[in-house]
Amino acid sequence: MDVDGEEYHQNQVSIQRSSSPVQRASSVPHRLPHFTVGYVYSQDMMLHSSATGEHPEQPERISRIRTAIRDANLLQKMKQIPIRPVKRDEALLVHSQEHWHKVLAIQSMTPSEIFESEAYYESLSLYVTSGTTRAARLSCGGVIEACLAVARGELKKTFAIVRPPGHHAEPEEHMGFCFFNNVAVACKSNGTQRAFNDDPSVLYISLHRYERGQFYPCGPFGSLESCGEGAGLGYSVNIPWPKKGMTDADYIHAFQQIVMPIGMEFAPDLVIISAGFDAAVGDDLGECFVSPAGYAHMTHMLSGLAGGNLVVALEGGYNLDSISNSSLAVARVLLGEAPPELPPMVASEAGTETVWQVAMEQSKYWKSVNPKACEPREEVDEISFSIPEILKGHRQHFLYTQYQMLQVPLMTKMFEERFGSQVMCTSDFLQNPTIIVFVHEFGNLRIELDGKPTCDVQMENSYLIDFSKELISWVTKEKYALLDVNVFPRPFASPLPRGHKHVESWSRDVLTYLWDNYIQLSGAKNIIFIGHGPGCHALMELMESRPVGMIRYVNTVIQVVGNMNIPLIPKDADELRAWYSKNSLVIVHPEHPAFAPEARILKRHGRVLQIEESKPIKLIMKGLPLIQDHIRQSLVGKPR
Repeated sequence: MDVDGEEYHQNQVSIQRSSSPVQRASSVPHRLPHFTVGYVYSQDMMLHSSATGEHPEQPERISRIRTAIRDANLLQKMKQIPIRPVKRDEALLVHSQEHWHKVLAIQSMTPSEIFESEAYYESLSLYVTSGTTRAARLSCGGVIEACLAVARGELKKTFAIVRPPGHHAEPEEHMGFCFFNNVAVACKSNGTQRAFNDDPSVLYISLHRYERGQFYPCGPFGSLESCGEGAGLGYSVNIPWPKKGMTDADYIHAFQQIVMPIGMEFAPDLVIISAGFDAAVGDDLGECFVSPAGYAHMTHMLSGLAGGNLVVALEGGYNLDSISNSSLAVARVLLGEAPPELPPMVASEAGTETVWQVAMEQSKYWKSVNPKACEPREEVDEISFSIPEILKGHRQHFLYTQYQMLQVPLMTKMFEERFGSQVMCTSDFLQNPTIIVFVHEFGNLRIELDGKPTCDVQMENSYLIDFSKELISWVTKEKYALLDVNVFPRPFASPLPRGHKHVESWSRDVLTYLWDNYIQLSGAKNIIFIGHGPGCHALMELMESRPVGMIRYVNTVIQVVGNMNIPLIPKDADELRAWYSKNSLVIVHPEHPAFAPEARILKRHGRVLQIEESKPIKLIMKGLPLIQDHIRQSLVGKPR
C-alpha cells in the first residue's frame, strides 16, 4: 500500500508465523489492558529535515497524521507506546555493520561536510542533517516497539507513526528516503523483500507501481516473477502495477484474488503493513487514486488475519492532506470502526490483467490462488456473457412464458442498446382502459460467499429477488394492462457512451419516449404510475417535463421512495404541484430527509405513509396492500 522513494508507490504486507524469534501472541497468557490499540510517535523524528524545507519527505508528514487522529478524538482511545532508538544488534539482523556505521556517521558530520556530500546523497534519493541519525534510529526502534507490543499480547493493534520511512533501505545501502528497513528489522527482532527472500517464516506481499522495472527503484526485484529463493521460494508475492492511475477497484481486486487467499492459506501469527500512502489520491509521486475508504477496506481485510494481531507502520506518502486523511481512515479501522461504503466499481483492464498474471505465477506455490477466477473477460470474450445479459434474458423469458408479456419496440438505436428487453407490456396494452406503468429498479442479487476476504461465490446458494413478480401477478388478476419499465441502476447497466449524460437522464428520456409514443396514444381512460427506488427519480422528471399530459390523463402516482434522497414533489409548476398533492401516494422510511424538522415538504403532499423498513425490496413488499387499496380507490367511478 505504498508508493515510496521519489516516485515509487507500493503496498507491502509482511506476515509472520510464530517460528520467528518473537513468541506468538496467543501463546503468551496476558490479560489485555484497557487499551487494545496503541501508537508510536515522537517529535524527535522531525529533526530530520531538509535545508530548503521543500523535500517531499518532510517532518510535517507525521505531525499532520497525529493531529488528524487527535482532532477526530481517536488519540485518547489509543495507548502511546514508549519509543526508543534501534539498537546495533537489532539493526545488524538485517543490515551490514558497514551500513550501521554509515548511518551513525551522519550525526557527526559538520555543516560543510553535509553540504559537500549533498550530490552523493541526492544520487541515492536522500538528504541528511545533523538530526538524521536520531530520527532514523527512532523510526526503526518505534516500529520494533509497535510490533513487540502486539507480539507480547499487550495490545491487539498498533500504528507506528514514524519517519523517515524504511521500505527502500537494503541490507547494504540506504536509499529512496530510507535509512533502516524498519519493518524488516522489526520482523527479525521479533528493503523488506531482500531481508526475507530466503525465509519461509515470513510471507512478503507488495503492491507497487513497477512499469516493467522502469519505475523507482527499478530492477528485477518487484517483478511478478520475483518470488523468493531457496527455502523462501514462493513466500515473496509481488503485484507490479504496469502504469500510474491505479484505483481502489484495482487494489481491492488484488486483495480479493491474491493477497487474502494467500494470507489465509499462510495462516500468520502477526501481520505488519508497510503502509505507504503515496498511492493515495493527490500524491504527485505515486500518481494513483486510492481513496481513504480504499485504505480502510484493505486494512479491514488484513485485520481478519492472525486473530486480529496487526501492526501498521508508516512508510511513503508525501501529500500532507492525502496522508493525514488516509491515516485517519486506517486508524478508525484499527479502533474497530467499519470501513466506509465504497461505490460500485470495476477494476481497470491493466489491473485485471496484472492480477491474472500474478495469479498464474503464484498458483505454482499456493493452492488457494485460482487464475481462472480472475481471468480477464477479454481473454474469453467470444464465449462469455455478462450478468446483465443473462438477467435480462431470464426476465424476458419469464414475463413471456408466465404472463404472455411482449417486448415494447424502442425505435432509436441508443434506447434499444440500453433498454432492449427491459420494457415489456401485456398484450392488451393498447386496448385496455386501465394501464398501470411500473417503473422500478432491477431487483436484488443475493449472493452467498465462501468468505468475505476472497468473495468467492457459492452459486447454488445465490439467487435473485425480484418483487415485480408479485405486483405483475396482482395486476393481471385484476385484468389491468401493464407496462413494465425495468431501469437498471448503473452497476448493472452497460457502459454509458463517452461524454453522455448520467444514468438517471437515460431513465427519464426512455420514460418520456414511452409516454409520447405509447402511453398517451393508447386511448386508456385510466393511467396509474408506480415508481420504485431509482424509478421514482425518472418518474418525477417525466411529470415535470409533461405536466399538462399528466394532469389530463393520469389518475394517480405512487412513489415507493424508502430512504433514498429523491425529491418528493415536482419542481416549479404550481398547477402540477396542486394536482400531485391530491393524486399521489408516497411511501417512505421515517428517516427520509423530508421528515427533518426544518423540512416543509410534507405539507405539500397528499398522502404520505411511513413504513419502518430501510431495504427498498422489503419496503414495497410491506406496502403492497396499501398500494392495491390506493389503486382501487383511484378507479372508483371511473370507466374500466
